[in-house]
Amino acid sequence: MPERLVPGDEAPDFRLPDAAGNEVALRDFRGRHTVVYFYPAAATPGCTKQACDFRDSLTALQAAGYEVLGISPDPVAKLAAFAAAEGLTFPLLSDPDHAVAEAYAAWGEKKNYGRTYEGLIRSTVVVRPDGKVTLAQYNVRATGHVAKLLRDLQLAG
Repeated sequence: MPERLVPGDEAPDFRLPDAAGNEVALRDFRGRHTVVYFYPAAATPGCTKQACDFRDSLTALQAAGYEVLGISPDPVAKLAAFAAAEGLTFPLLSDPDHAVAEAYAAWGEKKNYGRTYEGLIRSTVVVRPDGKVTLAQYNVRATGHVAKLLRDLQLAG
C-alpha cells in the first residue's frame, strides 16, 4: 500500500466512469481546487450523510473555487441510483477494483467489531489547481466531516 499523501505531493491522476458512465479524469480539473473524497458504499447511512453534507455545502465550496468528486468501489448503476435518490449534483466516480483508492492510500486494513479486513478508508484529499495536494485527511468521520473540512479550508467559521 502506498504511503499516505501529504501536502505538496503530486496527486495521482486517474480516469474513472461517473454515475452516467462518462469518463472523468482528475486532470480535467486542473486550474481549480478539487476535493476528492473516498467513501465505502453508496446509499449506506454514513455515506449518505456525508454525500448530503457535500451536496448542501457545494454552493459555498464552488463559490470559493472548489469542485467535489466522490469515489467509491460501487458500480455505475448504484452510483446513478444514489445520486438520483439524494439529489447529488457533483460527480460520483466508480472505482470497482479500488486502484485509485489504493493510489491515494485510501484502501487498506480496517477493523470493525473485532474483525480485521481490507476495505476503503473514508478519506478526503484536496488538490490544488497545479495538481499538488493541499490537504489529506484519513479515517475521517462521516458525520461532521464536511463542516470540519470547511473550517480547515478557512471557508467557514
